[in-house]
Order: sequence, then C-alpha cells, then structure tokens
Amino acid sequence: MKTTLNLSLLAAAVCALFANTASAADAKNIIFFLGDGMGPATVTASRIYKYGEDGSLTMDKLERTARIKTFSNDAQTTDSAPSMAAYMTGVKMNNEVISMSQETVATPPGKDVNNNLGINNCAATGNGVAAATILELAKAKGKAVGSITTTELTHATPAATFSHICNRNAQYAIAAQVVPGGVGYNAALLDGVDVLMGGGRNHFTPFDAASNKTGRADGRNLLTELNAKGYTVAATKAEMLAAPAGKKFIGVYSTKSHLEYELDRSATPPVGEGATQPSLADMTVKAIDLLSQNSNGYFLMVEGGRIDHALHGTNAKRAIVDTIAFDDAVKAALDKIKLTDPTLANTLIVVTADHDHTLTFNGYGKRGNPILDINRNYKDGKPSLDADGNTYTTLVFGNGPNRPALRTTVDSATALSDNYLQETGVRLASETHGGGDVKLFATGSGAKTFKGTMDNTKVFGLLKTAFGF
Repeated sequence: MKTTLNLSLLAAAVCALFANTASAADAKNIIFFLGDGMGPATVTASRIYKYGEDGSLTMDKLERTARIKTFSNDAQTTDSAPSMAAYMTGVKMNNEVISMSQETVATPPGKDVNNNLGINNCAATGNGVAAATILELAKAKGKAVGSITTTELTHATPAATFSHICNRNAQYAIAAQVVPGGVGYNAALLDGVDVLMGGGRNHFTPFDAASNKTGRADGRNLLTELNAKGYTVAATKAEMLAAPAGKKFIGVYSTKSHLEYELDRSATPPVGEGATQPSLADMTVKAIDLLSQNSNGYFLMVEGGRIDHALHGTNAKRAIVDTIAFDDAVKAALDKIKLTDPTLANTLIVVTADHDHTLTFNGYGKRGNPILDINRNYKDGKPSLDADGNTYTTLVFGNGPNRPALRTTVDSATALSDNYLQETGVRLASETHGGGDVKLFATGSGAKTFKGTMDNTKVFGLLKTAFGF
C-alpha cells in the first residue's frame, strides 16, 4: 500500500515536472527568418566572404540546428510558394500554390484588362480549401503579427503567411486579402496584419496609363483603404522611422517590383529607389518596436528575398551581400530583444531557407583566397587550370544562362566585379532552384525541439508547440 502510494506520488511529481517544463518553454514571441534560396553553399560562401573560413555568421552561432527536407507535393525541387507554405501551415502542397490544402491545383491566374497577371484567381469552385497559417493562429490568440520582406509584399514568401491562393502569380488578389473589410479580404486575419513591409506598390494602387502601367485594373487604392482602417502608410525609411507606436503599419518602399539589392542600396550613390529604402535590419528593428506593444506577444516573419533573385541570375556577389544583410537583420533582432529579455526566455528565433540553389564550390582553393575570385591551388597558390589550360572561379552554378560555347581564361578583375555572372554547367535561360536539404538554426524559448533531419512541414508543428497552441 505504501509502495503504491509512493509510486503514485512519484508519477504525479514527474507529470508536474513535465507540465512545468512545457509551460516554461512556451514562447511569448516568435521571429521566423527566411533566407529565400539560401542553401548551404550560399551560407558558406557568405561566411567566407565576410568573416573568413574560420569565422562565423550570426546564424552560425545559434545553438540549435537541424536539416530540412524541401520537396513539394508534386516536385523533387520546390518553388518558394509551397515550401514557405509548408513552414507556415504544416501542409505539403503543389508548386505555385500558397497556403491551401494538398489537393489544390495551381490553376493559371487570369489577366486584367491591362494584361497584368493575377487580378483574378481560384475562380473554379472546389479547388482546395485554405490551410490555416501560424500567423492566423497567433492572431486568433490575441497576438500581434507581422510579415516583412525585401521582395514585393505580394511575393510568394510573405504571401504564404497571410493569404490563400491557387497560384502565386495572382498578386493583385493576394494584395486584396490584407485590407480589412474590403472585397477579397482574408477574414482569418480578424482585424488585420499589424505590420507589413516590402515592395511592389503597383499591386496596391490603381492603374494609370502614364505613371502606373502595372497598377490595379479594378481602380482600388488599397493603401488608401488601409489608411482608412487605421494603418500608418509609409513609402520611405524616414516615414517608417517616424511611424507611431500603437497603430497598424504598412510600408511599401518601391513603386513597383522588389527592393534594391543590398549591394546597390548601400552603394554611393545608391541605385534606383535604394536611397529612400530601409535595410532589412532597419525593418526588423522597427517591426519589433511596433509588435512588442502587444502584451500578448507577437509572430514576425522576416524574409531576405533577394538572395534568391541574385542566384537565379547567377550573380553570386549580390546573393552573398544580401545574405550578409539578412544575417545582420538576425543580429539586429537578437541585440534588440536581449535588451529586455537577455536569456530569450520569452522569444524563439528560427532562421532557415525555403530551398537550395545550384551554386557550388569548384576545385581545391587555397585557404584565404577571395571566395569570388578565380580558384588558386592550395599547394602553391597558383591559379588552378581546367583541362584546356584556362583559369576558373571557385563558385559556379549547375545551370543557368552563362555557359560559353568555348571556355576562356577568367581574370581576377572580371571575377570580382559586381556584375560578374558565374559560369554554369547546363545552359538554361535562368538558373533553377536546387532540390537539396537546407539548414535551420534556432535559439531561445522552445529551440531545443529543432534537431535532426525533418520535413519542412514538421517545423509548423514545432512553432505551434513553442507558442503553446
């Protein structure tokens, strides 16, 4: 009898211990960093470029790591829509589909009267149903939510956090989903996403034959509508910094398309609209300031989206510089949060990628050789030569447009220039994604659960668990 009683007490104590441990691990806040296309070779090349072979990016220093499978429901090599949606919903879906059920077919988006893609989409009934996102679940629990990016705000990665659509190219329909009470609004967002930042103002503003040829054919000005719903609307870094706390916020920092590459934004003088655009670190810190006003906590998605675009263009230098800017945003977030939460007891930070690319390392380069330069052999430091006696760069791509009919020697000045395009193995019009696994790094509340090799859909469950949902 006494033994039975002691065992019961022991069992109760163990249950209480596990319950307290689970409760203590519940994160008040989650920041999910997504480096679009940031495969392992890109991470390594960026580390060497900035800190040397034995250095470390901020993300490298996060104590928990995992390996993520990225295939989609219908493809070995995913595109950004289903891979990000897998993280956000836990559902494995088809390429081009955003946050919908697994059977959803990526029907082609329609064109508007100005021949712009994607004013209407998913018109066919029965083509799947919406899959709830972690952002929507957080909103339903009273948390503040945000989605920020260096791409168009309606691009695949941010769209997967707050919209549901059969085809990622239906960007005008995606934009309509964030306007509370408006036609096409995603009601699961309740009173709306609290912080939104990115590019692509044309998807939010009316068509104009002279000034906005890729604007909305329906005549709506979604930014005006959002302002009427209590949003502060910003178009520049200065306006973003001046935005008051306690109000919802949307910053759209380019008239059309994406924000400038970091290499161009920070150039002297900056390229295009780069002079008025915030860095990703700037946006991250401001988003934390705004979202942390909510006493229930927040969910924030931060995308370094232009890493992917530079890789598609086989321009490794811009991809690397954007990866470093992304890593700087991770550091800025950590520094900001640790001012009030030094042990990250209340915050989970996850850093990962949605897919790989075909970037790879060539040859046996000498340690300390500039990563973007021609390859120099580790034995004697002399330029490495191909079978025909020509030099070659350390970084190359498996496929893409830059495959010469006959290779010639590459010199250092050319290889190190901003606009140099690395050579490719297979000639294609544009470099493709790669199907390899990607890295995941995590720190803070609930980070211990991120380990081993896992499918991208499993990350969603770990985010929910960290939030205590």
